[in-house]
Amino acid sequence: MKVVILAGGLGTRIAEYTDMIPKPMVPVGGRPIVWHIMNHYARYGFKDFCLALGFKAEAIKEYFLNYRVLGSNFTVDLASGSLSDIESPSVDWRVSLVDTGLATLTGGRVKRMARYLDRKPFMLTYGDGVADIDLRGLLDYHRAQQKMVTVTAVHPAARFGELSLTDGLVTEFREKPQVQGGWINGGFFVCEPEFLDLIEGDDTVLEREPLERLAAMGQLAAYRHEGFWQCMDTKRDRDVLDEMYMSGNAPWK
Repeated sequence: MKVVILAGGLGTRIAEYTDMIPKPMVPVGGRPIVWHIMNHYARYGFKDFCLALGFKAEAIKEYFLNYRVLGSNFTVDLASGSLSDIESPSVDWRVSLVDTGLATLTGGRVKRMARYLDRKPFMLTYGDGVADIDLRGLLDYHRAQQKMVTVTAVHPAARFGELSLTDGLVTEFREKPQVQGGWINGGFFVCEPEFLDLIEGDDTVLEREPLERLAAMGQLAAYRHEGFWQCMDTKRDRDVLDEMYMSGNAPWK
């Protein structure tokens, strides 16, 4: 099953990095966040990726074009120019890199990927969020529900510490816990090919008309994920994820 990753947005809220590189290329633990997302899919056996590019598309293309060489240890014979591999990364992913336009909106980017999907079900996510989602469980749930699209529902992390108060005393303090009351769109979709027919064109926002229409039709299922989920909207988010990874405490690994 193919995995579409939306990787073309401007990333204006993390401009400290996106002035130079696209948001999916922002490093976490020394690797682009899009690599972490793809690696999570690959662990569940999903290794055929279609990246919908836009802003600074050339940076993502260059990364994957040079992935094997830059990830290898090798010897160069400067006299002949020959290259001998000593050790190469053992990654068996297939990555289609598709420029879907600079100004195209999220729904439009998905629509433009239709020719690469062969009218078959596909997985879909954003290029800026990581989670420890059971992707096989998500797919099994989607098939059982028999709806056109399944979206992963997650609890967002609170932006501030939570206090439990009793008689004027703090009885519990939790720094930035996950919100337990509400659910939000965590990305990580499974879609039937018919969903593409509900997207009009480049100016369509995925999260508006297509998904709102699906909900009204009773064709949008929700897979509840109670575990870890974190998007990378700001430099602070990136720094938190980077610290998790470097400390060996990254739930999505």
